[in-house]
Amino acid sequence: MHIPIDPDSPTPPYEQVRLHIAARAADGTLAAGTKLPPVRRLATDLGLAANTVARAYKELEQAGLVETRGRLGTVITARATGTSRRAQNAATTYADTIRALGIPTDTAIALVKAALEA
Repeated sequence: MHIPIDPDSPTPPYEQVRLHIAARAADGTLAAGTKLPPVRRLATDLGLAANTVARAYKELEQAGLVETRGRLGTVITARATGTSRRAQNAATTYADTIRALGIPTDTAIALVKAALEA
């Protein structure tokens, strides 16, 4: 994930990370359920301390924009994207059913597009 960090900005780096992720979730670039990079990896990629990225993730979580699921990582919430919980649950149920049926992702997406355009 590319997040531009301006070291000369009066905005602290953790806040730049937090604002960037929140904005990308709000505009749909990061969809609900999107897994964020682990703290240490993103910190390394951005040239920041791990605590800086951890603080950004913590503040995003306190605002309800991300959810940390232990070993499964940190994901964007439906709230962050303006997607209703009901729509997110329907998508998860569909994905689980498709996996159980062994249907390839491309086919599953085509099925959804066809259903939405009907």
